Amino acid sequence: MDTDDLEPPQTPPGKPDLQMMSLEQLGDYIAEMEAEIARVREVIATKQDARGAADAVFKV
Repeated sequence: MDTDDLEPPQTPPGKPDLQMMSLEQLGDYIAEMEAEIARVREVIATKQDARGAADAVFKV
């Protein structure tokens, strides 16, 4: 039997252990994630606009 099997699974890199965070830290984490979601939505909107412009050029 491997000793690695006895150790608790580790949190994947980039994902904090939410159970170890305080309520304040969790609130801050949510705010950070919401800001990141907003940033991704802006990039998506920009790409959709560019795609729409390109589609308009090639529909001629």
